[in-house]
Amino acid sequence: MRMISLNFWAFACVLLLSSCQKEELSFTQGDVKIDIEAGDGWLHDFPLFLGLTKKNPPQFAVWIEDTEGRYLSTVFVTYKIATEGWLSNNGNRRKEALPYWCYQRGCVYEDGLLLPTKENPLVDGITGATPKASKTIRVHPLNLEKPFVVKAEFNHSVDFNSFFPENAKNGTDGYSGGKMGSGQPAVVYAATVYPETKQVELTLVGHSSPDGTDGKIYEDMEKLTSAKSIVKRITLTIN
Repeated sequence: MRMISLNFWAFACVLLLSSCQKEELSFTQGDVKIDIEAGDGWLHDFPLFLGLTKKNPPQFAVWIEDTEGRYLSTVFVTYKIATEGWLSNNGNRRKEALPYWCYQRGCVYEDGLLLPTKENPLVDGITGATPKASKTIRVHPLNLEKPFVVKAEFNHSVDFNSFFPENAKNGTDGYSGGKMGSGQPAVVYAATVYPETKQVELTLVGHSSPDGTDGKIYEDMEKLTSAKSIVKRITLTIN
């Protein structure tokens, strides 16, 4: 019975991974521009050793959904998330980094998590290094009917505060992955693009699961501090 269960799970993973290879809509250079303007909290002190730190930009993903909340396509995702390219994570797959995007995308990988792996990374066309400052993304979505929804999720590692402390225990409200986890949970922005839309600004709609155990959006932002200043403004323009 155990072997049948394991074989079924492996088969299910193959099916899900295969379905994710559509990633997604086809894009060419084009007529949709997404400008991400860095906020005061874009660069964050990441500890190295002997009290030394370096300035790290956030990890983030930008994607498209239909107006019913169904995932359509990833537009851009940072390299560490897309390829499991974490350093100093001690084997932590960082499921708490961008959980809302992971759950919306819905692709289960070989270890049962929703994050891409080194063996099955996302395609190069939608991945890139995390920019040290503001970022502009240009895409031309083919066969994409309006209205549609653009969403973006941003997260820093070790961005702890008094509500999400480094020493929070697993299973408590403030736990966010442990010593090398997120600290404050990822923040999520969204905007709907209608047929008549020429320009729209994405608004902050909430934060995702602190420990990455669900795909919900939490609207209570009172416990977040510096995470709310990672991004100053996100503007989508239709040329």
